[in-house]
Amino acid sequence: MKTLIYFLIAALIPVAASAQQKNFHDFTVQTIDGKPLPLSTFKGKKVLVVNVASKCGLTPQYAQLQALYDKYAAGNFVIIGFPANNFAAQEPGSNSEIQEFCRLNYGVTFPMAAKISVKGDDIAPLYRWLTLKAENGRQDADVTWNFQKFLIDPDGNWDGTFAPKVAPDAKEITDWIEK
Repeated sequence: MKTLIYFLIAALIPVAASAQQKNFHDFTVQTIDGKPLPLSTFKGKKVLVVNVASKCGLTPQYAQLQALYDKYAAGNFVIIGFPANNFAAQEPGSNSEIQEFCRLNYGVTFPMAAKISVKGDDIAPLYRWLTLKAENGRQDADVTWNFQKFLIDPDGNWDGTFAPKVAPDAKEITDWIEK
């Protein structure tokens, strides 16, 4: 009986450890134009993940996000925008409409993913990882509104989150990028 118990414990330890070993680089998402984007592409870079919306009071943050990207993209930094319609239907457009809106109104050149869900029963796997300590190994962090920011370190580990109203160019974020 003891042998069976030891065997079961030994078998479960790697399973439990692997759940916390998953990181940002293990995911693949779709770009806004429908191509697969393995997030391992960003190994060695700090990543700012932002759920975005075109009809939100915080939509002007696109300009700050683009300015931040312009300033730091030559280094080891990238922003990825994830359009989501989870809050007051503020992202009703199709992927092509969102892409056109971002290009025309804000000159967005940072990577944009296809529209996803960032909370609820249909939450995208990446956002499940971003928001659950059991998955990211660091902290539970519910998405509270559009333009919530998640920080990913160069090794693909969850490194922090900022509330939607925190400006993309806030000192706390630029300090993180520069360190």
